[in-house]
Amino acid sequence: MQDPTADLVPVAFDALAGWAAADVSASFAAFRRAAPHHVATPPKTRALGIDGHALARAHAAALALPERLEAAAARRFFETHFTARRVRPREGTPFLTGYFEPELDGTRRPGDPRFPAPLLARPDDLVDVDAATRPPGWDPAYAFARRTEDGLEPYADRAAIEMGALAGRGLELVFVADPVEAFFVHVQGSVRIRLAEGGTMRLAYAAKAGHPYTSIGRLAIERGLIAAEAMTLDVLRAWLKAHPAEARDLMRANRSYVFFAEQADLDPGLGAVAAAGVPLTPGLSLAVDRTLHTFGTPIFLDADLPLGTDGATVPFRRLMLAEDTGSAIVGPARGDVFLGCGAEAGRRAGRIRHAARDFVVLAPNGEGTR
Repeated sequence: MQDPTADLVPVAFDALAGWAAADVSASFAAFRRAAPHHVATPPKTRALGIDGHALARAHAAALALPERLEAAAARRFFETHFTARRVRPREGTPFLTGYFEPELDGTRRPGDPRFPAPLLARPDDLVDVDAATRPPGWDPAYAFARRTEDGLEPYADRAAIEMGALAGRGLELVFVADPVEAFFVHVQGSVRIRLAEGGTMRLAYAAKAGHPYTSIGRLAIERGLIAAEAMTLDVLRAWLKAHPAEARDLMRANRSYVFFAEQADLDPGLGAVAAAGVPLTPGLSLAVDRTLHTFGTPIFLDADLPLGTDGATVPFRRLMLAEDTGSAIVGPARGDVFLGCGAEAGRRAGRIRHAARDFVVLAPNGEGTR
């Protein structure tokens, strides 16, 4: 079955610009690190047709090899076990953004005036919905709802929750200092907290209230608050903090609200455990449209991104792994590059809004046909 959003066109590896020079040894190490999870739980095959069971077999093959391979051996592994297929969207062109894991100060203790903004756990009356359970007439984008005695109903949105719709239910996991920073934790999907009482905690996405995501950066441009050519994550953050009353209304225009879960015993050098069920690897994990891409798929990118010294644009030719997703990541050649943790990673991520020359999925050999 052909996916209506894109064509996948076979292409020789030696025809991919930058493939021969790319550091696929690092990509192999990340692919192998994820292998135990994907072998135990083969990824669900998604609409572009990359077979999850065939992908699990490729992961099993990686487990038979050392954790680290020299560049030539790593390249040979991918060329042996996969076929490169260029993604040609029926509409638009390949496009990349960046994201990161914020690092903030906070406390688990309620009532500390220094830390008024809570991050919440998933409520027990929030349930997943899909095409089979979604009530008639609901927006197909709704993936969550509130369970009631009378059936499902839309969950409270950002404004309602911030005004107390879930107060008194003990959902507060941690409190941070700034509502603007809390908002961006929702956008990024994970956070590291330096606790005032000592130690650290890490939170990752657990669910959302179900309402569609709205880009407040786009709204700020449309409303004439920030010029399009000036828009970056840092510029948007600075405007929000300088205009707290207007910022509250702008942030609430994004009705989507994210709930979190605490994750313990994570490798400090890796990101949180993300949608694919494995920790994110800085510079190698890619968030994709989960309705189209099978998690664990290697994806080769060719682009020029502002990741050089002082934001200079440099070639970015890298074999990434589809390991996360996001509400704003929609389309067959849309990717969000994970850049790591902390303020510098945030600055680098915030600069990326760039077209890509190539977006190539690696399909495991021996996969089923769709």
